[in-house]
Amino acid sequence: MTRDKWHGHLAIFITNILFGLNISISKSLLSGWISPAGLTVARVAFGAAAFWVLSLFVKKERVGGRDLLLLLACALTGIVINQTFFIFGLERTSPIDAGLIATLNPVIVMLVAAAVLREPISWKKACGVFTGACGALLVIWQSAPGDGNAGEATLAGNLFCLLSVLSYCLYLVISRPIARRLGPVTLMKWMFLFATVALLPFGARDVIDAPAFSNADGAPEALLALLYVLAGATFLAYLLIPVALRRIRPTTISMYNYLQPIVAGIAAIVAGQGILTWDKPVATLLIFAGVYLVTRSRARDDVEHAPREVKKDKGKSQAVRKR
Repeated sequence: MTRDKWHGHLAIFITNILFGLNISISKSLLSGWISPAGLTVARVAFGAAAFWVLSLFVKKERVGGRDLLLLLACALTGIVINQTFFIFGLERTSPIDAGLIATLNPVIVMLVAAAVLREPISWKKACGVFTGACGALLVIWQSAPGDGNAGEATLAGNLFCLLSVLSYCLYLVISRPIARRLGPVTLMKWMFLFATVALLPFGARDVIDAPAFSNADGAPEALLALLYVLAGATFLAYLLIPVALRRIRPTTISMYNYLQPIVAGIAAIVAGQGILTWDKPVATLLIFAGVYLVTRSRARDDVEHAPREVKKDKGKSQAVRKR
């Protein structure tokens, strides 16, 4: 593996650690410190400000009109829809379930890549889709009929998390071409600007009135948690995603999502936000088995290069026989 690819793997590895911790930390903020709409707007507004300031210190890149349209689509799928459904889903489900559903990412990316990038779907991929879907459905069907607090999961919360994953998968695929042409700072400054314009009218008041900014007991801890969400799980994580997209394929990037339920589950249990019931390990095994089958199947490049390799092998064998 080249050093460039190692950098891509390291970038997405760190990103999923940040996202995994974010599930539990964001859940704690939603328990009275800030509303889902307020937290979403705070993230996009902070990201926009941070990336535009950072862009003053990096090489300026020319962005055309068609690029801006693609960046708008990336902003809607990768930030607006993804973050909105994620945070409203997290409010209504447990951090463990949210992390488990996130592991469907590789399976969904495979389907989107087949439709958009024309990646072949082998029997291994088909089996992986079915197995992973069974794991996700088990999580959803075993959801408790509660309100999603104190670690309980609800059907609406898990479905919202699933829609968030679908949106993020679409973003990974459609952003691949432009991520290879433009730098990560340029990508993110425009994406977060578009996201801020779209979401600011719906959550600006929630940010201003958030109890996390009061002098109440526990507010300093809430501010530290909010700082992590803004600087770590938003600015740093989204800065690293295009770094990975430039170096490795979306399907490879998506397989790192298996880190999220592990990190989120450990953090949630330690924080007392969730309990380990029988369906969680079973769903985890099903999802991981589906991910394994999908990632073990052949990619488009492998299929296209196979005939050439066969011809080379045949040529070598004939040469050996002549000798």
